[in-house]
Amino acid sequence: MNKLKDFMNILTGSFNNSEQFDKMKLDNIDFPYAEHVNTICNDKIINLPEDFKGIFMVEESYYTSNGNTHASPHLFLFTQEENGIKLTSYEVPNGYDKNTFTYKDLKEIDYNELRVSEKFTPALYIEKDGVWEGGSTSMFSPVLKFTLFERFSEEYLEVSETMEVRGKRTFGYDEPIIYKRVI
Repeated sequence: MNKLKDFMNILTGSFNNSEQFDKMKLDNIDFPYAEHVNTICNDKIINLPEDFKGIFMVEESYYTSNGNTHASPHLFLFTQEENGIKLTSYEVPNGYDKNTFTYKDLKEIDYNELRVSEKFTPALYIEKDGVWEGGSTSMFSPVLKFTLFERFSEEYLEVSETMEVRGKRTFGYDEPIIYKRVI
């Protein structure tokens, strides 16, 4: 269980890519300003099994591009597996949407009502020399592919996400977003 706790200590908190964003802006490269607020939320989930060893986390992501900010919240479950740490994505709980699903506004939710995302392929993270790496490829539809690759350490969270429709990228950037801790 120590590996899971170590992993979550790296992953939880508030992060942004202001350093990277400022550099890209100086170089006239179109790149979003991004923030992550990652908060463990087991305390708001009732009816967890007695021997439950996983950690649920609300990930609040905010992306600003061309003056427009959009939210992309997620509910993830992290579990320690034999080979590393597994991330399983859950559907946003009933009664919430992308604009209202935040840790602050999260009311008590029932574990028995939570639903694993059928679209997202779980990701496995493996540690090498203090850096966790992992990701997955998911088919959100027969023509929509989502690819996730992440690298986490005490210094940064590196996130690369792309969406492709019939092999053509519709979302994502040539470089991963580099988040640094602000809290």
